[in-house]
Amino acid sequence: MMSGGGYSALDDPKASGSVPAATGPDPQTIKFTESNLQTFPPSEAKGKISGAYRPPTDSDDTFSSKVGGGGGGRGSDGGSDDAAQGGWFRMFSVAAYKPYFDVDTSDVVERIWESVFPFRGNFTEKTSDKPDLYGPFWTCTTLIFFAASIATFVTYLSHKWHKKEWTYDINLVTWSAGLFYGYVTFVPLGLYVILKYFSAPAGLVQLWCLYGYSLFIFIPASLLSIVPIEIFRWVIAGVAGFMSATFVAVNLRAHILNSGERWFLIVAGIFLLQLGLAVLLKLYFFTITV
Repeated sequence: MMSGGGYSALDDPKASGSVPAATGPDPQTIKFTESNLQTFPPSEAKGKISGAYRPPTDSDDTFSSKVGGGGGGRGSDGGSDDAAQGGWFRMFSVAAYKPYFDVDTSDVVERIWESVFPFRGNFTEKTSDKPDLYGPFWTCTTLIFFAASIATFVTYLSHKWHKKEWTYDINLVTWSAGLFYGYVTFVPLGLYVILKYFSAPAGLVQLWCLYGYSLFIFIPASLLSIVPIEIFRWVIAGVAGFMSATFVAVNLRAHILNSGERWFLIVAGIFLLQLGLAVLLKLYFFTITV
């Protein structure tokens, strides 16, 4: 069996302790197909999960300036409900208002200039793509301090003219802020609900933009109210109120025509409410009693 310290081959396949060689056809080779399960994220991912991250938008269709358009395509009911719910929650966040403060000075000046010429009626058309809240906010804030400070100054002059003791009324600032901030916030909000009820919905931000710029005409009117002539102050308040009311009514008239036969009542209500603001401004701030 062994020779020369090495191992000799086994010639007899039936020898004790040997293992016979396997005979027969070659075994079938098993091949595994490639799968995408091991690739994450998938290279052709579909649906809401994708390889690239996209930050959420600041505003959605629920909080939009554009009217109509059907709100784009919708997926499942659950997805649309989640989007709408998220939109209304974002309405109360600061991020939702950031796009509406991204405006150039030239745009603000142009829109202020449009409010001085109320009969053009193209303000809503020019601002439909990009309404802003920057101009309305500063217009309203400037009017608050102008009205309060000029009313205080006029009262001071009247008391000094009649040689009466004068005391500063801090309530002028608080009442002015409550009046103008409240008016420019809640009146467009109420109009938004009314127009939605009459199937003529308008963008809420666009209504805020329109009403905010409509108050600009009261700033020069407040300056002219320094003149100590009562009839002149009434004329100034009336002209400013008429121009402001016409600016809002003319720009909304074309849109409100879609609400049916009651469009005239809505426009008349808008006009009279704006005139009422002018009368209230005159009675509270520029009616001097000594």
